[in-house]
Amino acid sequence: MDYDQLKIKSYKHWDVYLHENQCYLGRVFILLKNDEGIEDFLAIDGEIREEFFLIGSKVKTALKDLFKPDKMNYAALSNTSPKIHVHLVPRYKEVREFSGVVFKDVRWGKNYAPYDPFDLEESILYKIRDRLKERLET
Repeated sequence: MDYDQLKIKSYKHWDVYLHENQCYLGRVFILLKNDEGIEDFLAIDGEIREEFFLIGSKVKTALKDLFKPDKMNYAALSNTSPKIHVHLVPRYKEVREFSGVVFKDVRWGKNYAPYDPFDLEESILYKIRDRLKERLET
């Protein structure tokens, strides 16, 4: 899948994307646009760091308002992509339903990974993306 189609919002230093595997409803990642030589998340400072925390707070609020997660997990592993990015993974005690699809957090109370593929029609991915996009515009 072309991740540009899953972009939720662009900021000065960061972009917010919906993760294509929605086994955790609303899972997103925040990607640093231009790493300017930054190779480690903890090396981020100044305006770039401030913007990240502002975006993270807004995204967390949007996820809470839309899908009511019981907990949030965060991951900044950079194992499969060298670009600095952080996953926000909403976690759910109970089943959630969105647009006729049932989402069940089968690993509640455990690490969010490993997880199985959770294939959704692109139209459902775009609906989730658009709901987050609308919420972040307010």
